[in-house]
Amino acid sequence: GDMATLNLIPMVLDRLSRGETPKIFGTDYPTPDGTCVRDYIHVRDLAAAHIAALDHLAGGRDMAEHVFNVGTGKGSSVREVVSRVIAATGLDVEPEELGRRAGDPPQLIGDAERIGAVLGWKAEHDLDDIVASSFSSWQADPARKHIG
Repeated sequence: GDMATLNLIPMVLDRLSRGETPKIFGTDYPTPDGTCVRDYIHVRDLAAAHIAALDHLAGGRDMAEHVFNVGTGKGSSVREVVSRVIAATGLDVEPEELGRRAGDPPQLIGDAERIGAVLGWKAEHDLDDIVASSFSSWQADPARKHIG
């Protein structure tokens, strides 16, 4: 997976917890809103995909030929994710828009058709679920500065 995908939500929460403005890098990509599009997956869906693979192996089936994308098959833009994280916190903040970072591809979305066909797995959680659980985990962590 793209590390930016794994880190975007915690980075936004971290900036907000320090009273700083979230940053959006690049607003001129060839995407619907000009910001990078990524496929965000809930950690529970990721775990369920691993369990589906283990169940497949436990059934005595061979996995030697199988490589699977684990994703939702849907993309969300950086602007959309940042907006939803800010909304979840209840803060009234506008993200700062900066130039592109080197090497960020405009769009990365996982094709989850094969894992669905072979393992019967599909993602069950959407971006709202991911943001909500990320925010509640953030707020529950005593080592972190709380927001709001």
